[in-house]
Amino acid sequence: MSIFRQAIITLLALQIPFLWAADESIAPESATGWQHPQRVIAEDSLVVTAHPLATEAGFDMLRQGGTAVDAAIAVQAMLTLVEPQSSGLGGGAFLLYWDQSSQTLHAYDGRETAPADVTENLFLQSDGSTMPWHEALVGGRSVGVPGVLRMLELAHQRHGRLDWSVLFDASIARAEQGFHIGNRLHKLISDRVNPGLDRYAASRQYFFDHSGAPLPAGALLRNPELAESLRLIAAQGADALYHGPIADQILTSISEAKDNPGMISRTDLASYVARERKPICLPYREYRVCGFPPPTSGGVTLLQILGLLQHTPLAALPHDSSGFAHLFTQASRLAYADRGRYLADPDFVEVPTAALLDPTYLRQRASLISSEHDMGQAQPGQPVELTRADDRSPELPSTSHFVIRDRYGNLLSMTSSIEMAFGSTLMAGGFLLNNQLTDFSFIPEINGVPVANRVEPGKRPRSSMAPVMVFNADNRPIAALGSPGGSRIINYVAQTLLLMLHTDMSLQDILYQPNISNRNGDTELEEATSAEQLLFELRDMGHRVSIRELNSGVHAIRQRSDGRWESGVDPRREGKALGR
Repeated sequence: MSIFRQAIITLLALQIPFLWAADESIAPESATGWQHPQRVIAEDSLVVTAHPLATEAGFDMLRQGGTAVDAAIAVQAMLTLVEPQSSGLGGGAFLLYWDQSSQTLHAYDGRETAPADVTENLFLQSDGSTMPWHEALVGGRSVGVPGVLRMLELAHQRHGRLDWSVLFDASIARAEQGFHIGNRLHKLISDRVNPGLDRYAASRQYFFDHSGAPLPAGALLRNPELAESLRLIAAQGADALYHGPIADQILTSISEAKDNPGMISRTDLASYVARERKPICLPYREYRVCGFPPPTSGGVTLLQILGLLQHTPLAALPHDSSGFAHLFTQASRLAYADRGRYLADPDFVEVPTAALLDPTYLRQRASLISSEHDMGQAQPGQPVELTRADDRSPELPSTSHFVIRDRYGNLLSMTSSIEMAFGSTLMAGGFLLNNQLTDFSFIPEINGVPVANRVEPGKRPRSSMAPVMVFNADNRPIAALGSPGGSRIINYVAQTLLLMLHTDMSLQDILYQPNISNRNGDTELEEATSAEQLLFELRDMGHRVSIRELNSGVHAIRQRSDGRWESGVDPRREGKALGR
């Protein structure tokens, strides 16, 4: 090693805390802020969400004897208010639910759908080129039919204990009283992460003051329109949004975006159906890991990464070593290559899920991994005879994830999103509407070969959301987790799972580890962390390395050896855990 390189590594070591520990008194800072570490150990009930008020609302439902689904509805209603940039009634979600009484894992799909009048050229300009993403995402064009509320209603009908109406009490009261804007929300507004946030009157008046300045941290923000929407939903159920006065507000908001009009109709809203799908599972070491099937790519891609790594020496390597990072990124390359070609809405295209997870196929693909050299951009495999072109979708980061366990032994892992931060920036009924249609491929075909994730009427755009549960050899659920983060969600969740299943660190310590990501391109190392110390070794192995902010938001719970449950709250967000 050269003297120059050794000097650089030494400087990095001096400037960067080595793998932050959750018992340190001060957490590092990043562009989105870091919170002090927290860890909750609970006997049976536990709630972890991205905002303290949402956690408190959910935990109050558990105190009243509610199930994890009851708590999830209260959580989502509150997140619509206090974390509007990430999820809400105007978006969609995927929900994994373990029903203890029937010993059954359920997968509820509340993904948005494309309007009936769209065509595959939705994001193509007159000359055949693709629209710039910043023009596509803002306004009505990108809005899909919201699905989260219909999905939660379906889950409540099957698994709820409390009356539907009481689940919204806390969020109604808080919307009327107001909440204090946190540092993260203020920074996302002021940084203009969504270039259209001040384009339309409703969002401009809500997030900015009379002079046009972003509302400051600590400002009290009231939302009487949302309170009224929640009051209607509490009284009338999800029909208030899909048929009633809230539907009228959604249609009006979309129609008024004259610069980028949308196509959602009253029929599109009225005909939306949440679906139950079959979870997908794969053995990993002595465990069984279960995820969500398509239309999200999260479950298949995550399980592929785990399946590929079982054929490597990963288990023998230190978790903070360049060797561990190298093998992880190689498996990610292969899995993301398959993701881009094969994964889409299975109601519209053939998705070879079983073939992609077949042990023989994974063993063959794993043989492409070298322990010494980066493979470069991986090509998709061919688990079945299908002619497909690779997807071209920006899939931008935002989203929220929460996990809940109730006194009855039910377990819930739910990822919810409105896509890009602040979605389409259109508001209706006090909440933001999604821009999830930008998760479709902007290009419908390449050289005459169709893209699986092309736009089609009624279709659900591919996602990366990856709610996960882990089971032991006795088929008992021992962990639940997930993360926001756009297409990097899969890497964030996979890395967390590997550390959970390969180390003896506490769950909170695991979430303090620096993130590493590869989506079949650059190997990305989280800036201002000890991951930067892997730079030269990975470059020597042929990696093209970039150092950048990797803002995960993993929330997790896990059963300890003593039978109690521990929380994991990602310090990069403003989350909170409560348990008893």
